[in-house]
Amino acid sequence: MNDIIIGLAKAAILVALNQPENFDLENALKHYPMLKEKGAAFVTINTEPNKQLRGCIGSLQAYRPLYKDIIANAQSAALHDPRFKPLSKEELKNIKIEVSILSEPKPLPYENRDELKKKITPFKDGVVLKYKTYQATYLPQVWDQLPQFDDFFTSLCMKANLPGSCLELHPDILLYQVTKYEEQ
Repeated sequence: MNDIIIGLAKAAILVALNQPENFDLENALKHYPMLKEKGAAFVTINTEPNKQLRGCIGSLQAYRPLYKDIIANAQSAALHDPRFKPLSKEELKNIKIEVSILSEPKPLPYENRDELKKKITPFKDGVVLKYKTYQATYLPQVWDQLPQFDDFFTSLCMKANLPGSCLELHPDILLYQVTKYEEQ
């Protein structure tokens, strides 16, 4: 399955950059019918060898077939992540693709910061933080860079354009898990 998911994302990026690709989508859909089911995915592009983020775009909710979500998010991560300039064809040889397929985000009731800390499982839980019109998410992989609860949530609050101490505002928290596929 890893080869199919990564192959699909890579082919989508190649198409977006007007490069030749030979991914057999019809065959993949025939042998992996789950690709036709609604699904939500994040596509992350990292540069090698230092694994620097180069683009990451995704969907939190499943609203279209998974294969279409992977294609659209792969192309968006390559060309439309506002944090980066569009990927060039010269960069293709130096990137690695990662696709995370998300479970449905579930609201996490909590009374206070301490209870929230007890209910979250670092390195396993992806987190969506919502407050009024502000929202941000971190995939479970972000725990690798921010393994401390306080650092993780300070950064997530700031990503949502809220103060780093936004947990004091008691934002809504939703949790999800991912199945991660990585280019070898």
